[in-house]
Amino acid sequence: MSSAKPTFQFPEYSFQIKQQGQKKLIFDPARKKLIPLTPEEWVRQHAIEYLHQHFKLDYSLISVERELKYNGLSKRFDIVASCPGSPFSCLVECKAPDIELKAEILLQAAVYNQKINCRWLWITNGIRHMWFELRAGKILPVEEPNQLC
Repeated sequence: MSSAKPTFQFPEYSFQIKQQGQKKLIFDPARKKLIPLTPEEWVRQHAIEYLHQHFKLDYSLISVERELKYNGLSKRFDIVASCPGSPFSCLVECKAPDIELKAEILLQAAVYNQKINCRWLWITNGIRHMWFELRAGKILPVEEPNQLC
């Protein structure tokens, strides 16, 4: 990760970062372990904190980089947030800050969501956020919701 950090469209958060040899590691509170700090992981950790602090979701309700099967293929989603006592609520697809958010990324999230069935889809590169809602089988662009649960 370069030393020049892009201007993220997130509040400022405090993270536990550790140097291990040539690698930087960041503590992921949802996975409860140190993770190599890549540009995409930097975005992912900001999204996790946003879900936790802004939407008031406990870390235990946030699943990170879990595998799912789709048409016999193994896929891995970035983040899925659940609500207390209910199934999945929001699927988050994170990209590195230098990756432009395009239709292909929404399509990737939509494919994952066919298995997960979240009401909300959020794609972000940290600089730009795009929110969508699954309504009557259609994925519609929306403003950021006030709450996920």
